[in-house]
Amino acid sequence: MALDSSEKRVFKVVGTRPPRPDGIDKVTGRALYGADVSAPGMLTALILRSPHAHAEILSIDTAAAAALPGVKAVVTAADFLMQDDQSLRDIQANCMARTKVLYDGHAVAAVAATSAAIARAALKLIKVDYKKLPHVTDVDAAMQPDAPIVQSGRSLENVPAGMSENVTSHCEFGHGDLDAGFAAADLIVERSFTTAATHQGYIEPHACLASMTADGKADLWCCTQGQYNVRSVCAALMGIEASQLRVTASEIGGGFGGKTTVFIEPVALALSRKSGRPVKIVMTRDEVFKATGPTVSSSMDIRIGMTRDGRITAGEARLRYSGGAYPCGTVDMGAQAAFASYDLAAVRTLGWNALTNRPKEAAYRAPGAPQAIYAVESVIDELCQKLGLDPLDVRLKNAARKGTQSSYGPTFDDIGLVATLEAVRSHPHYSAPLAPGQGRGLSAGFWFNFGGNTCVSLNVNTDGTVGVTEGNPDIGGSRAAISQMAAEELGVSYDKIRTIIADTSSLGHNDVTDGSRVTFSVGLATIKAAQDAIAKMCSRAARIWGIDEDAVVWKDGAACPSGPNAGKFPPMTLAEIAAVSFNTGGPIAGHFEFNADGAGVSFGVHLVDVEVDRETGATKVLRYTVFQDAGKAVHPAYVEGQMQGGAVQGIGWALNEEYIYGQDGRLQNAGFLDYRVPVASDLPAIETVILEIPNPGHPYGVRGVGETPIVPPLAALSNAVSRAIGLRLNRLPMSPPRILQALSEG
Repeated sequence: MALDSSEKRVFKVVGTRPPRPDGIDKVTGRALYGADVSAPGMLTALILRSPHAHAEILSIDTAAAAALPGVKAVVTAADFLMQDDQSLRDIQANCMARTKVLYDGHAVAAVAATSAAIARAALKLIKVDYKKLPHVTDVDAAMQPDAPIVQSGRSLENVPAGMSENVTSHCEFGHGDLDAGFAAADLIVERSFTTAATHQGYIEPHACLASMTADGKADLWCCTQGQYNVRSVCAALMGIEASQLRVTASEIGGGFGGKTTVFIEPVALALSRKSGRPVKIVMTRDEVFKATGPTVSSSMDIRIGMTRDGRITAGEARLRYSGGAYPCGTVDMGAQAAFASYDLAAVRTLGWNALTNRPKEAAYRAPGAPQAIYAVESVIDELCQKLGLDPLDVRLKNAARKGTQSSYGPTFDDIGLVATLEAVRSHPHYSAPLAPGQGRGLSAGFWFNFGGNTCVSLNVNTDGTVGVTEGNPDIGGSRAAISQMAAEELGVSYDKIRTIIADTSSLGHNDVTDGSRVTFSVGLATIKAAQDAIAKMCSRAARIWGIDEDAVVWKDGAACPSGPNAGKFPPMTLAEIAAVSFNTGGPIAGHFEFNADGAGVSFGVHLVDVEVDRETGATKVLRYTVFQDAGKAVHPAYVEGQMQGGAVQGIGWALNEEYIYGQDGRLQNAGFLDYRVPVASDLPAIETVILEIPNPGHPYGVRGVGETPIVPPLAALSNAVSRAIGLRLNRLPMSPPRILQALSEG
């Protein structure tokens, strides 16, 4: 569709920093999160989970549990319909194992009872007979021909012959003559890297309340990043029509991609249907770690050639990702993102996904990109060191810009990487002196950004206020940003707008809150819905004045005659038109729905200084600055928060966070005591520099900003630590024991 011109304009509301609309409710405890919802007669449900990494389920005996007083329902996989669609079969099997358990913590049965104590006692009465099977939790081991097979028959046709059945998919991107490119290089560096799986670390565990009546109608309240996706999946698994299930998204205590999936909701619905009572499930922290999706783990080989003056002549990446026990396509995004920051004549990325006996992977901000870009940026930094080149100069020399054919195919339009790199050069952080034992790291980062299916309704109230209804849970300040764009377009003040999140029965379909899509696509739909309302208000003014609709224009929040020939009528404000709307045709509302495209890619650059204690191996982050192109920062404080949050999560990923599995295939650190996320004392103040290179696909120039900030930190930290200790590191996290080992080995 044709979009409005994004010519330079002066904004009145967009670009300001109004108070967040959900702030008071959240700081006073009035906001309702997933675990806060309750209903009369509600039952408490608990889930029995496998203690084995891989085992065949020979039998499940639930009779004793079902007979326990206070137990109202017990379900197993037998209570769910078999699905024809493979993706639904995977979701169903992940929610409740049918014939095999595929990872430590895999659900096998669930109980709903009148109290948590009774539910716990009932779980102990369920008898499951397992036959233990060989397991594999490492991606490289899983790809070996003699590896234990996690699932048979899941390999796609594009998997090269002779590979393990655990390899489910293969991808390849690139262009140019690699042999000629490497032949032109003065120096070639080839290195291998590994990254551990990490969890999103959201504070709020998964929780839901389900109520299903005898006539098949159901309500579901849950903490989710996409209530429409929950409805689609759960309706299919329960064998009911989507219209019979209403899903309401609660406030969300963090998601970062980890709540784009379905884990417990179908179980709660099945228990409610069987018991005839509302059923509530709240995961424990142990369950969150063991049974919800972390990132992929990865193993990567990178080869890059460079001339003495810093020109990259060729780049090649081989990426091996594991998304756990079920196939996933994350490696495709990693392969596309790996070299996306650079203008290369010869480039190739190859990717493979392998099954392992780990929980099914879920998104973590820019899924797949941080791992691949960590490896590529590390090799580029090593080349700079070996050739005595400034790492910023090299990145500027090779930076992608408008007209560059990307490493994954498309040609870039207006992008902000060069401007972002130049902002780094001019910032005092880049030239600040370093003390002995300190190191400075730099990394560029990239994310695609997405649009997707979006629906918005805007209602003009008779008192001159405006209600905006959208369907995407607010996980990063979108209610404020949407309200700002509505106010900007309508020409009214921000305090006249209230944006709410609809349930699935109140508004048309909206895709999941992910892909950095909401401010872009919902914002664009809001602008279009506002324009629809404006057209109707101009029509009402024309009717009142007795002139043609074409003779009325909208300016500064009011309908005005388009010129002297249209008449000398005083402007009619939105409030004035709304006040008489019932006498001029009825309520006034604007609507817009579409499948958004033109989201515009995003680039960021991170700069970090560290100090490494050679006696303990501990890394102290001294200074951190994030530079990112936001297109247009609708609410700069929220944009800064996204940039800072991504940096902090990346610091944890680079230095400490990892899933640790024992020889028995069981997770050893399922909790925040042993899975160490950064705390305030670990961090400096994160400085931010917002650049605004307008996205031509949005009338205000908006680009998504939520995912790019987690992409550069892994490489920036690795490069800083490597320079601080004088040794290149190739494994994340760079925990103190690993740094001490590297120092001892020299």
